[in-house]
Amino acid sequence: MAQFVVRNLDDEVKAALQQRAKVHGRSMEEEVRQILRRAVYEQPEISQGLGSRMAARFADVGLDQPLPEFRGCKLR
Repeated sequence: MAQFVVRNLDDEVKAALQQRAKVHGRSMEEEVRQILRRAVYEQPEISQGLGSRMAARFADVGLDQPLPEFRGCKLR
C-alpha cells in the first residue's frame, strides 16, 4: 500500500475532515481514504448546456426541426 503526506493543509480543512470522520464513525485517515476513492472512481457528470438539456427533456414531443438561436435577442 502506498503512503503520502499532505503538507500545508489549512487548519479549517483539517478540522472539517475530523468532524466529517466523526460523523461517519471513522478515523480521519479512513475518511480521507474514502474521499480519495470516491474522487478517483466516480464518473464525472458531463455538463450539458441549457439548450441540450431542454432538447433532451422535450425529445418525445415530436419537434423535428432545430429551434432558432436566440443569443443576443432583445426583448421588447
